[in-house]
Amino acid sequence: MRILHVFAAWALVLPLWATAQTGPVIWNIKAVLPNGTTLDVKAFDRSGRVLDVKALEEDDTHVMDVKAMDNGAFLPVKVIAGDEAMRPVKAITAKGDVLDVKAIGPDGRRLDVKGVARAGHLVHIKAIGEDRALFAVKAIAPDGRMRDVKGLELSDEEERANGVAIEAHVKALPHPTDHDNDPVWNVKCVQPDGHLLGIKAIDAAGTLHDVKALLANGDATVLDIRALVNGREVPVKVLATQESPMPVKAVLPDGTLLDVKAVSADGTRLAVMAVRRLGNVFDIKALAPDGREMGVKAISPHGLFYDVKGVKLNADDTEGTVNGVAFRAHVKALPQP
Repeated sequence: MRILHVFAAWALVLPLWATAQTGPVIWNIKAVLPNGTTLDVKAFDRSGRVLDVKALEEDDTHVMDVKAMDNGAFLPVKVIAGDEAMRPVKAITAKGDVLDVKAIGPDGRRLDVKGVARAGHLVHIKAIGEDRALFAVKAIAPDGRMRDVKGLELSDEEERANGVAIEAHVKALPHPTDHDNDPVWNVKCVQPDGHLLGIKAIDAAGTLHDVKALLANGDATVLDIRALVNGREVPVKVLATQESPMPVKAVLPDGTLLDVKAVSADGTRLAVMAVRRLGNVFDIKALAPDGREMGVKAISPHGLFYDVKGVKLNADDTEGTVNGVAFRAHVKALPQP
């Protein structure tokens, strides 16, 4: 009978345990001082309430949301558009109210958190101390993993969040491992035996065009994936269709779509598709005839590997349009977590 009571107790506890494990893993957001100490980063509303600011891990850590936590609601944190040399970083309520984001010093003093400089797709975010000293802002996992907190801007169009004009989305990203600043990287499919297949864009005539990863204005974190077609750099996107897996295509200026394929030495062509979504990221794979999924990587001339992923920043089903074609995600190369 005692055993039955134990099983009954576990039957009640296990569903609660399973529920507790669901939802995002919460990472802390901290400003890091030169002496190795950290400062809390918080959001403040007009009434003086103090809200936690956290990064949310949802199955993937390439591009994690940074949010202010308000009684169970997650408020987006953005770099606000404006004319200031240093752009303010704010949390935004559903009504469009903006909340200050500050780092809290040991003496209780509040340090501004701002976007201080641009590099390619990134806005570098720092806490600003005395004499304009700049302190890094990081996301730190409970197990000690670290990510950089950056503003990320991928669209050429003006963006708004809850009616507020923004310059960039605030995300936690892997730290760049490239220190060579190679401007052009190869894009390859990695086979199970470690050998590589080229990734090509293929036009209607069957002509193969290189697909490359390109460093954008010194940004070694988020590399553009482009097809090189007749001397032009052509964007590569995950298309907004109902197909599953989702097609990955190069989009010419007139809206013509080019297939993106992995091509073997004997001419076999393998589809390159977005096979699943994990948080803000789509896994992009080359699909073998037997259904195996093979990784797609950007490889620098110095032998560094980045992951090629679809990246989605807004909540709409369609991320945007390029050359008249609706797409669901940008295709980028990101450091491996």
